[in-house]
Amino acid sequence: MIINNNTPIFVTQPTLPSLDEFVKSLEEIWESKWLTNNGKFHQELESELCKYLGVKYCSLFSNGTLALIVGLQSLRITGEVITTPYSFVATTHSLHWNGIKPVFCDINEHDFNINPNKIEALITPQTTAILPVHVYGNPCNFEKIGKIADTYGLKVLYDAAHAFGVNINGQSILNNGDMSILSFHATKVFSTIEGGAIITNDKKLKERIDYLKNFGFADEVTVVAPGINAKMNEVQAAFGLLHLKNIESEILKRKAIAITYRNQLENINGIKTYNDFEGVKHNYSYFPVLIQKDFHKTRNEVYQLLKEHNIFSRRYFYPLISQFPTYKELPSSSSNNLPIAEKITEEILCLPIYGDLKPEQVDKIVQLIIK
Repeated sequence: MIINNNTPIFVTQPTLPSLDEFVKSLEEIWESKWLTNNGKFHQELESELCKYLGVKYCSLFSNGTLALIVGLQSLRITGEVITTPYSFVATTHSLHWNGIKPVFCDINEHDFNINPNKIEALITPQTTAILPVHVYGNPCNFEKIGKIADTYGLKVLYDAAHAFGVNINGQSILNNGDMSILSFHATKVFSTIEGGAIITNDKKLKERIDYLKNFGFADEVTVVAPGINAKMNEVQAAFGLLHLKNIESEILKRKAIAITYRNQLENINGIKTYNDFEGVKHNYSYFPVLIQKDFHKTRNEVYQLLKEHNIFSRRYFYPLISQFPTYKELPSSSSNNLPIAEKITEEILCLPIYGDLKPEQVDKIVQLIIK
């Protein structure tokens, strides 16, 4: 296959279910005239996700950002929350929308996640929670974060937008902390077109979450909280059920692509790749590399070169959330506080990875980079 300017390649592309099966689901929805509000497909998807993910309770949302906002509301988080600057802006925006002050903590270079050894120094009397992110699906250090939370009486919400299906020694990483928040956006490994979910092991918390995502209604005449409209509709849920059937195949294909990239790039001077972590079942949602100073081109030059060949890699995450005008004046946004995050954001490049990416396309991408 020849890649030219008429053949764009993106960082990720959605895996679509069978059109015939999807049309059949749409016909069933059409006939039932039940388009949203906890319909058949919604209930079935929640149930099937609990089984697949190995979790107790799943509450579906129309998108992951609303899931983050409602998750914070459901735990009654206030004051300050310690989080990472190395994430998608929705992580910090969810705090802002709840009137919570984000406090940025530096990250690790080996997994891009929040550095638990830096958290305690940032705790103040106003700190109520920690909001870490499983960046690229790499599991955070649950044990250290959990011990800190227990010591200081803090809640822990994991932004698991990248971490669908990730487990350690057969146990889902979504069962850690007070809750985990997933994204099912079209660019994710598992998709409902738009969508998200909150995972929890607490039945009463699941009930409160479900009230909050539906205007606060407990029944037809009782509103128990100032909720919001964040429900997933039947079309999204039907799409998700079909996508779930093929998720293991998609992950295996991505794994093969990741291995190919790694084999071809790991010995190139100035390019740093990352191996799978021992005992972790990854989902290969992204393939990050660092373009370091001793490579013959800068990260931005590599990004632009690929773009000129209609290959759209992504500087993900660049810039840091702490560098955006909305947050850069916060004391914790100081460069002195975030040296590793600021280094990584200048070197990171996520290469295209999705199940339908062809071996010859991967080879072309690699050759463009190294030559």
